[in-house]
Amino acid sequence: MKTRITVIMGIYNCADTLVEALESLEIQTYQNFKVVLCDDGSKDDTLKVALQWAETHSNYIVINNECNIGLNATLNRCLKYADTEFVARMDGDDRSLPHRFEYEVKFLDENPDFAIVSGPMHYFDDNGVFRKGEGCGVVTKQDFIVGTPFCHAPCMVRREAYEKVGGYTVSSKLLRVEDYHLWFKMYAVGYKGYMLHKPIYEMRDDRNAVLRRTLKNRMNEAYVKHIGYKMIGLPWWTHIYCLVPIIKGFMPFWLYRYFHQQRMK
Repeated sequence: MKTRITVIMGIYNCADTLVEALESLEIQTYQNFKVVLCDDGSKDDTLKVALQWAETHSNYIVINNECNIGLNATLNRCLKYADTEFVARMDGDDRSLPHRFEYEVKFLDENPDFAIVSGPMHYFDDNGVFRKGEGCGVVTKQDFIVGTPFCHAPCMVRREAYEKVGGYTVSSKLLRVEDYHLWFKMYAVGYKGYMLHKPIYEMRDDRNAVLRRTLKNRMNEAYVKHIGYKMIGLPWWTHIYCLVPIIKGFMPFWLYRYFHQQRMK
């Protein structure tokens, strides 16, 4: 049977969680996939863990960067090994729910006019799942105004859409928002996507995840909004939303964390 899915994973300093993430792929109800793991210059044993896993799992490929180059460039390296109909994402500290690939492949097979499918997530920390997201169905251009309309890590995309837009754009201005920019590019050339209604993924959202949302990341988000709204033809008044991530970026950490926790409840 021809492999239909390439799972691309940029992994970085996730030695403690990587096996759990990969085990969640091994219990998928849909098993026709291969996995490309690219270590992005980890300082822990992430690469060692990945190589050990690949020794006993023939459908896993492990590559590595000599130094840290960022997620956008790392995922582009993974895409070079993607020769399948579909490309799926996965992060090394999360978990895919068992039915994830089955639901996504079924949707893309039944809806050939859609190129992107993702779904809502469970959010968990050391104490377990504390929030369950909800999907919205068809994603319109208006859904891009507030923020990225697709959950990146659980997405599955037709490979032709990645090829059409040249994969992820590599720029320091796009780090941590490379997915938001990718969706803008895909919608700008006519592709469209869908958010499933039932959760298909579990994302680790602990203190470390909150700390990664730096002022630089917020400035990058504002930049992507500014150029992205123009790419897909959103009206001029939407640019006021470019200020939102900047305001968040200047918040004291304790205040941002408080609002983040309230939103997650």
